[in-house]
Amino acid sequence: MQRPHATAALACYTVLLLAALTACSSAPEADTRSPTMPRHVTAQAGSATSVHVMWEPAIDNKAVTGYEVYRKGEKVKSVAATTVMTDIDGLTASTSYSFTVRARDAAGNLSAPSAAATVTTPAPTPADHGPPTRPAKLRGSADGSRAANLSWGRSTDDVGVTAYDIYQEDTRIHSVPGTQTTAHLTGLRPGTVYTFTVRARDAADTSSPDSNVLDLTTASAPGAPASTAPTDLRITNRVQGKEYAIHLDWEQPDTGGAIPAYQLFMNGRLTTTIVWGSTPPQGRASYRLTVGDPRGTRYSMKIRAKLPDGKWGDFSAQRTVVLGE
Repeated sequence: MQRPHATAALACYTVLLLAALTACSSAPEADTRSPTMPRHVTAQAGSATSVHVMWEPAIDNKAVTGYEVYRKGEKVKSVAATTVMTDIDGLTASTSYSFTVRARDAAGNLSAPSAAATVTTPAPTPADHGPPTRPAKLRGSADGSRAANLSWGRSTDDVGVTAYDIYQEDTRIHSVPGTQTTAHLTGLRPGTVYTFTVRARDAADTSSPDSNVLDLTTASAPGAPASTAPTDLRITNRVQGKEYAIHLDWEQPDTGGAIPAYQLFMNGRLTTTIVWGSTPPQGRASYRLTVGDPRGTRYSMKIRAKLPDGKWGDFSAQRTVVLGE
């Protein structure tokens, strides 16, 4: 016959063993898988002492948290996961360099090094007395739901154009050598309005004025609802006493009902919510605001509608206005 104290001890041991097994089984599995290797790494000289490195995003079973750029096996730059390009400065003119990129995840796993991208910085150039001319006739088309193709006219410079930079809503997202006047953009989102401009850059890292603006809308994903972005946004401005009056008008989206309000973003920040004081307009809508900033101040502006279900819709294409112009 088993004694009472032995039975109690056995019961306690069993409980502790089960607790330990449960804790082990519920512990999260360690992330030991490395991200994929970044592909299509390119390097181009931005000037005699700087190089611009770009790559395509890597993939991870959890999430990529950043990228590391190496020169001859030595890390020279770390960037966030949302960044797939960077500039390496402080280099030497007329020198050959080789760069590789590795992706990093939250567990600290690093991908294999990418294929090396080599580049030779140019010799120091004569004094550059002005920026390149504006790239002309920017045009393009969406390539499915996640890519786009752009092309533009060649710029000129008193010394030479070294690169063309592609901007999306004032943020540089891609660069190509100065000998190239086309670009294939990837990593876009389905059913999204994109606003592109191009700037030429010379060896002194001086940029041209923006090209014309190009709006592109990527194809919607299968089964996705139609875009709710306002279209044909137009912006003008005029002097009004000591201030400037900015006038916006646009074509309203078809949302299946009246649109009670819009949000106006200026330079990427929510500035105001436009609420109609009476019955919402039909067809084109308009709004006017006044600002006290000096002549030459530049604003980037876009809007989005409040949908009948209370959610905010897609953004319009972005437009830029310069006070006094």
